[in-house]
Amino acid sequence: MPNKEEFVRQMRLYMDMIFRLAFSSLKSQADADDVTQTVLLRLYETSKTFDSDQHLKHWLIRVTLNECKKHWRSPWSRTHEYDSYVSTLVFDEPQYSDLFDAVMQLDAKYRVVIYLYYYEGYSIEETAGLLKLPPGTVGTRLRRAREQLKYKLSEEAVK
Repeated sequence: MPNKEEFVRQMRLYMDMIFRLAFSSLKSQADADDVTQTVLLRLYETSKTFDSDQHLKHWLIRVTLNECKKHWRSPWSRTHEYDSYVSTLVFDEPQYSDLFDAVMQLDAKYRVVIYLYYYEGYSIEETAGLLKLPPGTVGTRLRRAREQLKYKLSEEAVK
């Protein structure tokens, strides 16, 4: 169990990343908040020692993805208030809003790969390790997600 000061530092450093990853998987602010709280509680209670912040980040991503999978198996996971939460977001440029909407329309398996690859900056191999998938599968999901985004965004431009 980390001391209080170390836990607060880790929480401040990774809480947003945990929430964003959970939201990209679950598309629900309330569910993402719940997963974030659960993951931070697991961090507080763990006796595991981490070699570095990168090791801790990797562990937090795995725990977050596992908690999201648990959530999807729950019978209570069928509600989404996605639209009400998205309406509260503010984007610097209108195209960022369009891109966010297009990404959130993808299947969860594509959203998570897009998030880890582009936003967190993980390579295909690192993303594959985090998701416990072969690198070829991650590459295929990334390619398919790009194709779908290209189609969705070009469709938006035509409207």
